[in-house]
Amino acid sequence: MLKNFYLVCAIIGTIIPWLFFAHFFRTEGVNLSLFLSSLFANGAAGGFSADVLISILVFWVWSFTDANRHHISRWWLVLPASFLVGLSLALPLYLYLREVGISRAATEQPERAA
Repeated sequence: MLKNFYLVCAIIGTIIPWLFFAHFFRTEGVNLSLFLSSLFANGAAGGFSADVLISILVFWVWSFTDANRHHISRWWLVLPASFLVGLSLALPLYLYLREVGISRAATEQPERAA
């Protein structure tokens, strides 16, 4: 079931980035200024960070529009997911919510006589 796949991806997408974040904070202390500047420490890191930040912005706009179109409740959960973890949580979380919402809407629709 696709819904379960998205849920597993959201869990994995939370754990793996936080392993890296935990290592950073354990090594450097809780220094948000250093954390943010490290995102653009060199050309490779800066390019990757810019790519992900632009992708998150595009995802927010698309998912907001899509959530309104499909009446997906709790769309707003992607915002803290994006800030606290990143796109690796926010995207599969939204796709999970979308699958749940679309499935729920399909079961609530009265069956039409053929």
